[in-house]
Amino acid sequence: MPKSKPKSKSTSLAKGKSKPAKRVVAKQAAPSAALQYIPWHTIPLEDLNPLLQRQFVVGQEIMLARVLLKKGCIVPEHSHHNEQLTYIVEGALKFYIDGKEIVVHAGEVLCIPSNMPHKAEAMEDTVDLDVFAPPRADWINKTDQYLRREK
Repeated sequence: MPKSKPKSKSTSLAKGKSKPAKRVVAKQAAPSAALQYIPWHTIPLEDLNPLLQRQFVVGQEIMLARVLLKKGCIVPEHSHHNEQLTYIVEGALKFYIDGKEIVVHAGEVLCIPSNMPHKAEAMEDTVDLDVFAPPRADWINKTDQYLRREK
């Protein structure tokens, strides 16, 4: 591509007009994420305790987890900087959050803001999809000891 010559300032000033110089900013594309197609059955179930299993998929700035909880399973109170959306596919979870008890049933969603302490109890066998942004480093690194207790 041929380079165009910039207009000289003296030409603009000679005509008695003063115009601010235009800046050209080149935007660089963010590194593109790889497309992922991942059937759940290809991801091994991780046994966290006798009543709790999970699988998850991690993108660049988001994570989706499929969590399987047996009736009576308790997820101890915890908080994290990640935003969380919980969608109940089957069953029901009772959340203890923000001074309230909220039962989330199949087909319902709970949106948990960053750093809000919460606890959950499976009211029946439950399949839950959790979305986290950004991804949960403690889950990826397996440093989530609060989930790995016998419950």
